Amino acid sequence: MTTPSFPENLEQPAYPQDLEQPGLVRTGRSTFVRPIRPEDADRLVAFVGGLSRATLAYRSLGPVIRARDDVIRRGAYVDYLNELALVALAGDEIAGLVRYVRDTEDPDHAEVTFTIRDDDQSEGFGRLLLEHIAAAARARGIRVLKADVLADNTRMINVFLGSGYRVESGPPGQIVHFDIAVDPQAQAVARAERREHTAVRRSLRPLLEPRSVAVIGANRSPLTIGHEIVANLLRGGFRGSVFPVNPRAEQVAGARAYPSVRELPEPPDLALIAVRAEAVPEVIRECAAAGVKAVVVVSTGFGETGAAGRTTELELSRFARASGMRLVGPNCMGVVNTTPAARLAATFSPALPTPGRVAMSSQSGPLGLAVLDLARRLRLGFSGFVSVGHAVDVSTNDLLQWWEEDPETSVILLHVETFGNPRRFARIARRVAPRKPIIAVHPGHAGHAGHAGHAGHAQTTGQVDSGVPGSSDRRGKSAGRADPSGPADPSGPSDSAVSSLFAQSGVIRTRSLQELFDAALLLAHQPPPPGNRVAVITNAGGPAALTVGACAASGLSVPPLGERTREKLRAALGPGAEAANPADLTPMATAAHYRQALDAVLADDGIDAAIVLFMPPLADKPDEVAAAILDAAEAAPAKPVVASFLGGAGVADLLHRGELVVPTYAFPESAAASLGHAAAYQAWRSTPAGVVPDLPGVDTDRARSLLAGCAPGPVSPRLAAELLDSYGIAVRDTEPGSGPGSLPSSGLGSGPGSGLDAFLSVGADPVFGPVVAFGLTGDYADLMADVAHRVTPLSDRDAREMVRSLRAAPLLDGRVGGPGVDLAALEETVLRISAMVEDLPEIEAMELRPIRLLPPGDGVAITRATIRLADETRKGGPS
Repeated sequence: MTTPSFPENLEQPAYPQDLEQPGLVRTGRSTFVRPIRPEDADRLVAFVGGLSRATLAYRSLGPVIRARDDVIRRGAYVDYLNELALVALAGDEIAGLVRYVRDTEDPDHAEVTFTIRDDDQSEGFGRLLLEHIAAAARARGIRVLKADVLADNTRMINVFLGSGYRVESGPPGQIVHFDIAVDPQAQAVARAERREHTAVRRSLRPLLEPRSVAVIGANRSPLTIGHEIVANLLRGGFRGSVFPVNPRAEQVAGARAYPSVRELPEPPDLALIAVRAEAVPEVIRECAAAGVKAVVVVSTGFGETGAAGRTTELELSRFARASGMRLVGPNCMGVVNTTPAARLAATFSPALPTPGRVAMSSQSGPLGLAVLDLARRLRLGFSGFVSVGHAVDVSTNDLLQWWEEDPETSVILLHVETFGNPRRFARIARRVAPRKPIIAVHPGHAGHAGHAGHAGHAQTTGQVDSGVPGSSDRRGKSAGRADPSGPADPSGPSDSAVSSLFAQSGVIRTRSLQELFDAALLLAHQPPPPGNRVAVITNAGGPAALTVGACAASGLSVPPLGERTREKLRAALGPGAEAANPADLTPMATAAHYRQALDAVLADDGIDAAIVLFMPPLADKPDEVAAAILDAAEAAPAKPVVASFLGGAGVADLLHRGELVVPTYAFPESAAASLGHAAAYQAWRSTPAGVVPDLPGVDTDRARSLLAGCAPGPVSPRLAAELLDSYGIAVRDTEPGSGPGSLPSSGLGSGPGSGLDAFLSVGADPVFGPVVAFGLTGDYADLMADVAHRVTPLSDRDAREMVRSLRAAPLLDGRVGGPGVDLAALEETVLRISAMVEDLPEIEAMELRPIRLLPPGDGVAITRATIRLADETRKGGPS
């Protein structure tokens, strides 16, 4: 192969590493998409040389003219701005190529061409490459891609027409001209998501429902990783072929062994790799050559060892994707699928889960062992478990899309340490969560929580907003003043950003594995409660008092019972009984008392759920009491019943009858916390889904022209006001006032009834991107940490929940201290800010402070705005 060099008359441009991305075509086949590089010159010659005359005719729009090799090589040299080419790789070869060239006379337009290798033209490479080139062009200031297509090239025409982008085509003729507007439209996003969803599920089938499995590094010695994987596959009832690979063994765990992947009787769908780290790259190359479709790298010694190991694992991922394989790991403990279609126990864990309705993704390999052991002790059944390890390829986002349509899965658990693509996670979770609860454990980063708070002012840690799943923890603390010019914290996302992402997506957030499993036990076996009103049934007063306090801390209420319910309780327990909530049945309560009390409270329209406490040694015959609890729960299937029963935890034999399970908790506080999570989830699920609205009065072109040529750093107050005006936001005074947070001389006063002061700010979270913060000025934010956060883009529902989630919300809606403020105008301002930072990625930070919140109908008055541009200005644009 010729060693290329960049032509002398062209300056070597910076290679856009961010455009390197794995991809999946319609059939589920993996590929790797990246910008073309000079070293691809000979690869490009081979690609063009392998095209048929018909494909060349479609490409050249007429008679076939084969270019000279030196002309073809020239196509590998682009400036990545005015000319950009992306290639989709199949192994070491190019399967597809897309190229745009900017129009010098109309620089927001570019000519685009697609070329797909003949054997790959029916798999969906064209649509995949269109999505990638559209995003890259949009980031470089190109608004319209122009394409000319022969009228009989129906495949390419269908790609354009089915893309969801706004497409305008010329009059019918031998050549059809298309103008493709690359601004993301709702239809384009929806179609891309459907294509991605189908492709992801097809790509994961060889991983989660393989027909045959190879274990490379299978060991003859029991209690070694390679041996235990083979043994678990065989013990777990896998119906396909199991191929141990060991060049020095004839058998492993009773199965015939083979010296290498090349010598297997058939290409396995899945290969598990348990060899030394330095041997893994060669093994993966052998798997690719043998036609393996998915690999799980159990081996350690990669990213956890440092930068060099991280580089190696990323190279493995790129090679696997380019070779048509999906990769799990490295540093993982394998894959489990207990569904009848799979019966796959491809793991070395000594504790295998029993079949059930819960699926889980864990980002920690060693932690997975503890997870499976705890699940087995609690008798929480799993439909699937995947330890993704370092998640260099297969991720939580992929697995969510698999379990989304898995009929055997009703609850999804996530152990999340890092986020690869949080915005994609949010899109998928918002789609899945209304049908299947998603519970995630993420401990947060206390050292820098609240990093995405309002720039230059008090930030908060641990703030979790109310009215959303996982909202019971309200323990925010002031983090003091922050330097707005300081760099983003590189150690991970802010805790407020994590909480906001989960809240917006309907994900129940927990802080510990025990809390995760407590919530899973309830949602796997009982319905979520229709509301937050709980009845407590007990045979001991002390535990009942603890339960009432735990309910309050978990966002639940323990209301008085209705008169008819109290009459039923008095009739059942005797005229001297205290018919209240909690209903104390006394230590002398029998199984009949429990049944009558539960029947009564569950029939009460003012009660949504019941917590049953049964404490030894105050009563005997626990089996009869358990049967009574099960009978009552079965008679009221729409309301959940949970128990703290004999100090046990999990799925107890006494509270388990066929498909009916009443989960039990060692302490009543855990039962209350789980019900609190479930009630908040049901409230989220019952609220109409939000939309990102089209806002009138937005002039994006004007805003972009104002930013053209601007240097990084703060912009002038006048420019900040003009930028906001482009998005329909008026700033009433742009001159400096007497200090941060003060009203200028033209302000609206500060006496009683004249309005509240608030702030809106945007900060750049190191993982999630723009995060909007909102709060009232002064002590509310600085001392009480009463600040709400949301990750952009915000829907109308996000804006509504955000402004109403403050502890000071009664001041805003008029419940306390007057008529309240114009919430509609405030929510619209929040949405306009979200749209602005989404459209203008140059904006690194923004703050509107103070905002005078006026009475209903009077709007809001913004008196000062500051905007700071990022060090990296717009990617692309005319040179």
